[in-house]
Amino acid sequence: MLPVTRVPEVTIRDDAIRLGQFLKLAGLADDGGEAKAMIEDGEVTVNGRAETRRGRQLRDGDVVAHAGRSVRLVARDGAHDAGAARPPRPAS
Repeated sequence: MLPVTRVPEVTIRDDAIRLGQFLKLAGLADDGGEAKAMIEDGEVTVNGRAETRRGRQLRDGDVVAHAGRSVRLVARDGAHDAGAARPPRPAS
Protein backbone atom coordinates (compact mmCIF):
# COMPACT_ATOMS: atom_id res chain seq x y z
CA MET A 1 0.00 0.00 0.00
CA LEU A 2 1.31 3.45 -0.91
CA PRO A 3 1.75 6.02 1.85
CA VAL A 4 -0.88 8.76 1.92
CA THR A 5 0.59 12.21 1.39
CA ARG A 6 -1.36 15.01 3.03
CA VAL A 7 -1.63 18.15 0.92
CA PRO A 8 -1.18 21.35 2.96
CA GLU A 9 -4.32 23.49 3.14
CA VAL A 10 -4.79 27.24 2.95
CA THR A 11 -8.08 28.60 4.27
CA ILE A 12 -9.86 31.66 2.94
CA ARG A 13 -12.98 33.27 4.37
CA ASP A 14 -14.79 33.81 1.08
CA ASP A 15 -16.02 31.15 -1.31
CA ALA A 16 -13.49 31.95 -4.08
CA ILE A 17 -10.12 33.55 -4.79
CA ARG A 18 -8.22 34.32 -7.99
CA LEU A 19 -5.31 32.06 -8.88
CA GLY A 20 -2.69 34.83 -8.79
CA GLN A 21 -3.82 35.92 -5.32
CA PHE A 22 -3.85 32.35 -4.06
CA LEU A 23 -0.29 31.68 -5.25
CA LYS A 24 0.92 34.59 -3.09
CA LEU A 25 -1.25 33.67 -0.10
CA ALA A 26 -0.10 30.04 -0.20
CA GLY A 27 3.56 31.04 -0.42
CA LEU A 28 4.05 29.53 -3.87
CA ALA A 29 4.92 32.99 -5.27
CA ASP A 30 6.67 35.89 -3.54
CA ASP A 31 4.74 38.62 -5.33
CA GLY A 32 2.25 39.32 -8.10
CA GLY A 33 4.90 39.60 -10.78
CA GLU A 34 6.29 36.19 -9.96
CA ALA A 35 2.79 34.69 -9.86
CA LYS A 36 1.98 36.20 -13.26
CA ALA A 37 5.18 34.82 -14.82
CA MET A 38 4.66 31.34 -13.35
CA ILE A 39 1.10 31.20 -14.71
CA GLU A 40 1.96 32.63 -18.15
CA ASP A 41 4.81 30.12 -18.49
CA GLY A 42 2.40 27.22 -17.86
CA GLU A 43 4.19 26.18 -14.67
CA VAL A 44 1.05 26.13 -12.49
CA THR A 45 -1.57 23.39 -12.39
CA VAL A 46 -5.06 23.45 -10.91
CA ASN A 47 -6.46 20.01 -10.14
CA GLY A 48 -3.74 18.44 -12.27
CA ARG A 49 -4.29 20.58 -15.39
CA ALA A 50 -2.05 23.42 -16.57
CA GLU A 51 -3.68 26.81 -16.01
CA THR A 52 -2.63 29.99 -17.80
CA ARG A 53 -5.40 32.34 -16.59
CA ARG A 54 -4.24 34.45 -13.64
CA GLY A 55 -7.84 35.44 -12.92
CA ARG A 56 -9.08 31.84 -12.73
CA GLN A 57 -11.50 31.59 -9.81
CA LEU A 58 -10.51 28.88 -7.36
CA ARG A 59 -13.09 27.23 -5.13
CA ASP A 60 -13.14 24.95 -2.12
CA GLY A 61 -11.18 21.75 -2.70
CA ASP A 62 -9.12 22.97 -5.67
CA VAL A 63 -5.48 21.83 -5.55
CA VAL A 64 -2.86 24.21 -6.95
CA ALA A 65 0.66 22.97 -7.69
CA HIS A 66 3.95 24.51 -8.76
CA ALA A 67 7.49 23.10 -8.80
CA GLY A 68 6.53 19.94 -6.92
CA ARG A 69 4.59 21.74 -4.17
CA SER A 70 0.81 21.35 -3.87
CA VAL A 71 -1.67 23.30 -1.76
CA ARG A 72 -5.41 22.69 -1.30
CA LEU A 73 -7.87 25.59 -1.03
CA VAL A 74 -10.33 25.44 1.84
CA ALA A 75 -13.08 28.06 1.52
CA ARG A 76 -14.95 28.89 4.69
CA ASP A 77 -17.37 31.68 3.84
CA GLY A 78 -17.63 33.83 6.97
CA ALA A 79 -15.14 31.74 8.97
CA HIS A 80 -13.21 33.28 11.83
CA ASP A 81 -10.13 31.06 11.53
CA ALA A 82 -6.83 32.53 12.65
CA GLY A 83 -4.75 33.28 9.60
CA ALA A 84 -7.65 33.11 7.18
CA ALA A 85 -7.36 35.64 4.38
CA ARG A 86 -10.10 38.04 3.37
CA PRO A 87 -9.78 40.97 0.99
CA PRO A 88 -10.58 44.34 2.58
CA ARG A 89 -14.18 45.52 2.28
CA PRO A 90 -14.77 48.92 0.67
CA ALA A 91 -15.54 51.72 3.11
CA SER A 92 -19.18 52.82 3.20
